[in-house]
Amino acid sequence: MTTQAPRFWRSIPQRYNLLGTHCNRCNEYFFPPRNLCPNCRRGAHLESHAFKGTGTIITYTTIHNATDDFERLTPYNLAIIQLDEGPKITGQIVSSQEEVKIGMRVRAVFRILGKEGDRGIIYYGTKFAPLIEPGCQEREEKKSDSA
Repeated sequence: MTTQAPRFWRSIPQRYNLLGTHCNRCNEYFFPPRNLCPNCRRGAHLESHAFKGTGTIITYTTIHNATDDFERLTPYNLAIIQLDEGPKITGQIVSSQEEVKIGMRVRAVFRILGKEGDRGIIYYGTKFAPLIEPGCQEREEKKSDSA
C-alpha cells in the first residue's frame, strides 16, 4: 500500500459520512449515492443528502466465525438498519449481544473498522450504537432507584 492511500480514502466523502442522494421528483432517498434515480430513471432531479444517522434495526445476526481480518472482534452483531429517511443500510452494532433487539433505535457513530498490521493504516467508518431517546435515561434511572 502506498502512503497516498489515506488521502485517497479521505477524498471519498461517503466513507466518513452517511451521504446519499435525494430525488426531488419522486421524493425517494438513496444510500449509497446514485447518479440516476432508479424510480424516475433521471439524474437531473438528484441532490446530495446528509442522513441524520438515526434508524431502526429491522433484522440482525451475530457473527461467530469471521474472516481473518475480523476474527478478533467475534462475536459481533451485524444489522440491517432502516434509516429514518427510508434507505436500508447494513452496519455493525457496537453494543453487547444481549442488548440488540429488532425494533431497537440506533444512531450512527464513527469508529475504527480495522487496521493493516501493527503499524499499518487505520480504517475508519460508520457503525451503529443504541440511541437513547430524550427522557428514556431518566426513566431507567427512576426504575433502578425504586428497585
